[in-house]
Amino acid sequence: MAAFVPYLVFCQALGAFFGALMAVWSEIVYVRAMRDGKIDTAERAHLDVIAKGLRFGMTLLLLSSFALVVVDYELKLPLQPALSSSYWFSITLALLIVGVSWALSRKTITFALGSAIIFSSWWFLFFLSLGQLPALSFGASLFTLVVATGLFYALLEYSRFLILRKR
Repeated sequence: MAAFVPYLVFCQALGAFFGALMAVWSEIVYVRAMRDGKIDTAERAHLDVIAKGLRFGMTLLLLSSFALVVVDYELKLPLQPALSSSYWFSITLALLIVGVSWALSRKTITFALGSAIIFSSWWFLFFLSLGQLPALSFGASLFTLVVATGLFYALLEYSRFLILRKR
């Protein structure tokens, strides 16, 4: 059972990396698609492929995270994942990404805010799965996410403004 842990950690990091990479790619493709002011059928098909890539990354991340929880339970490790704030923060990020993606597909949230939330959440998930985020409490992690989302919102909006402005 312990031999599966490095493989599962790799799969978790791969899913998070794939999702973060697809979030960046989707921003680039969206801006390129909007240069002419409308999204045509070919551009829509390309964006659908990106959505499938994001779905694959999330599925791989969640399945490997669940398998890690089961393996930790079977190995009877003293610190179970459900007792750590980083585990609950990663679950919150996954639910936030899924919820905001659903809201974007139903057009109940603005694209600018939704894409900033998804973008920053994917990168937080990636760094969290690599163990590169500092050990913070759940509230401090959420506050850091809110601040990062605000910064990404401003950065993405400014970059869209520069790229899409009429010359």
